[in-house]
Amino acid sequence: MKKRILWIITSLVGLLLIALIGIGNYFYNVAINSNNEAVDLHDSNAETASATIEEEHEKLEEILQWTEEQVFEDVEIQSKDGLNLKAVFLENENPNGKAVILAHGYKGNNTQMPGVTRFYYEQGFDILKPDARGHGKSEGDYIGYGWHDREDYKQWIQFLLNDKKEDRILLHGFSMGAATVLMTSGEELPSEVKGIIADSGYTSVHDELSHQLKYLYHLPAFPIMQVTSVVTQVRAGYSLTEASAMEQVKKNKLPIMIIHGDLDELVPTDMAYQLYEVAGGDKELWIVPEAKHTEGYTVEEKEYQTRLMDFFNKTVN
Repeated sequence: MKKRILWIITSLVGLLLIALIGIGNYFYNVAINSNNEAVDLHDSNAETASATIEEEHEKLEEILQWTEEQVFEDVEIQSKDGLNLKAVFLENENPNGKAVILAHGYKGNNTQMPGVTRFYYEQGFDILKPDARGHGKSEGDYIGYGWHDREDYKQWIQFLLNDKKEDRILLHGFSMGAATVLMTSGEELPSEVKGIIADSGYTSVHDELSHQLKYLYHLPAFPIMQVTSVVTQVRAGYSLTEASAMEQVKKNKLPIMIIHGDLDELVPTDMAYQLYEVAGGDKELWIVPEAKHTEGYTVEEKEYQTRLMDFFNKTVN
């Protein structure tokens, strides 16, 4: 009888482990495998969202026309783990050594952020817009959510220093791109990197995917995130808990601006307060009224630009 009970218990535990591994692989494929059609966790086109659709459509047409008139250079680097990573580089007609790296969001690419791109150009910046690993034209079969991308960004910074002779560099990211620049901020960076701007970033990959699990599937984080983290460690080489913007910004020494919409449901606004609280270096926090995920530039364009110019004056001008 005891042997039979032991066999039943062992079988149930085995079935549970198989089920959990299956669930972990499922969520890995949904959220991290770049080759799959993943759930749209983030509205990566939110920069063009607006309550006044006709006005924004006209503005977007104007921005896209300007974009088409620019000559973007295709550039690339090789990551430390052997991936060919692509980007476009826009040289200002009056180059002065200022450059910005613009980091796109989840499932985005370097064609996005056209309005911010033009604004930076008008302020005299050269502009580098990478495709994150596993996105756009860059190689990679998984999404790093900023963690492995932080090492890629160190190489993109060196590209700007060595190949483009820039001497003042800003990093500005949106959503996953915000987490990328926040994670990069905790690394040892060249003195030419002058500041970090993070719009709608999350505290850690574990926190954000746990939130999405509840938001999209109405499921608790435990034990699904723990199992998915193990699967991610095996298949992508990082765990969901180690990929932490919170831990990285504690080591930051640069001026940093954290921006977040007060109506953001996809990356909860509270994450901005948490990041600001622990961030090192000179820091500022702007919670944009009536703005959803990454909508700050659209909802408060003039104020956004004014705050950026103030940041420029403190960092690169």
